[in-house]
Amino acid sequence: MSVAIGIERARPREEAPPPLTRQPAFVRFWAGQSISVFGDQISALAIPLTAVLALHASALEVGILTALAWLPHLLFSLPAGVWIDRRAHKRENMIVADLLRGLALATIPAAWWLGMLTIWHLLAVAFAVGALTVFFDLSSATFFVVLVHRSQFVDANSKLSTTRSLSYIAGPSTAGFLVQVFTAPVALMADALSFVGSAIALRGVHVQEPKVESNGTSARSDLVEGFRYLARQPVLRAGVACTSIINFFSFFVFAIFVLYASRTLDLSAGVIGVVLGAASIGALAGALVAPRVGRRLGIGRAVVLGAVLFPAPMALFPLAHGGHWLSASMLLAGEFLASVGVMIFDVNQNSLSAMIMPNEVRSRVVGVSRFFNYGTRPFGALLGGVLGTAIGLRPTLWIGVIGCLLGVFFLLASPMPQIREEDFA
Repeated sequence: MSVAIGIERARPREEAPPPLTRQPAFVRFWAGQSISVFGDQISALAIPLTAVLALHASALEVGILTALAWLPHLLFSLPAGVWIDRRAHKRENMIVADLLRGLALATIPAAWWLGMLTIWHLLAVAFAVGALTVFFDLSSATFFVVLVHRSQFVDANSKLSTTRSLSYIAGPSTAGFLVQVFTAPVALMADALSFVGSAIALRGVHVQEPKVESNGTSARSDLVEGFRYLARQPVLRAGVACTSIINFFSFFVFAIFVLYASRTLDLSAGVIGVVLGAASIGALAGALVAPRVGRRLGIGRAVVLGAVLFPAPMALFPLAHGGHWLSASMLLAGEFLASVGVMIFDVNQNSLSAMIMPNEVRSRVVGVSRFFNYGTRPFGALLGGVLGTAIGLRPTLWIGVIGCLLGVFFLLASPMPQIREEDFA
């Protein structure tokens, strides 16, 4: 049965491509992404520790450091998407972004060795790496659909998400070891080298990228077209609305989770670390089962299921009570199950978006999507902190959980539940 979802109809069936693991171009791309993501986990711990241990930064300075890493997503997603759509060579964009990110990070241990490292230097690097990441990610989103056959989008996204989840498990412990043995600034060299490794891997990826035809329009009109295209597509529109709401309210929870676990539940730092580690294991499990769920239920219903399974287990957080073991067990279960849900949502949603978007507008539409999705996060974290102070931590957690669940109604009101992967075969 035909479904009116505002997308191009299925094209004639083509010969099935070989498995992704037998495609050298994808394997190199996957390897580069894996190396880079693992390095990112080192920086996620090493940069704040550099600020705290090497520069004795205040809580405010560490907060600003975190904010500056996210700010480029809000500032540059829209113009970067337009600019990238006008360039034919997305792979070159990614290689340049990788090398520049590696160079920026390498300046931190260099400045530390010379006794010239300052908090302003760290702030500048955090912002620069964040900005370059925007350009890399938007270029990657378009390059991905050139590299991977549409019948393999879910499988490819699952493989990339699996690797990402493994890095979330191994990265922090590796970072802790490197910081303890070599100091935090020196540990950042590992991430700098990971970007070089990613660039080298991408150099070996040879695919024919489509030519970009100039239509004579201005950058402003192209940006407007990105908004218009998103507004005209009911499935994409519903997905962005759902994701934005989930991101906004989930950051209520993330902003105060550690404070709640330590002060309200009186859990030790070690126990909290184990709880957060459960999220990484859950994400790995979710990435592995996401393709199977998509095939069994249909990719659209899998997205809806993920939108429910992500926030619903977080209700265990404000429900946590009793002794330390019971409280910790409820938090651990919530983190694990929520992470399974978010990966089912992300893998299938990202794959569906890749199937729907035409390549000629892909980067600007992804840029608009990221503008809304990522732009809500800092505001959610800020409001979560304010509410946690004003009305208490448990009530704020409940607001965050219930608010996240509201996002699923946008999916249910759209054609999303009716979509199956076969519609794009």
